Amino acid sequence: MNLEKYNRSIKLLCPTCGCSDFSYDEGVDETIQIITCASCKREFNKDKLIQENSENIHEHISETKEEIVNDLTNELQKSLEKAFSGNKNIRFK
Repeated sequence: MNLEKYNRSIKLLCPTCGCSDFSYDEGVDETIQIITCASCKREFNKDKLIQENSENIHEHISETKEEIVNDLTNELQKSLEKAFSGNKNIRFK
């Protein structure tokens, strides 16, 4: 199974204006970085921006989970069908 197809990039949006362009100032730590919206100039730290986009992030996670479960189910069924293909007593629907 190719795990690369499940990699996702989620575009974070400014909760005030919906812009996806940000500039940031380097801090000592990633959590201290100040991120500024290019459109409305609202400032966030990284954690706050992620928190503000949590609904969008969770939606992407749910979609990816569903895709993984479907792919695993199909792969398992194909594997079992192949393993028991010569057996007359076991049938798959």
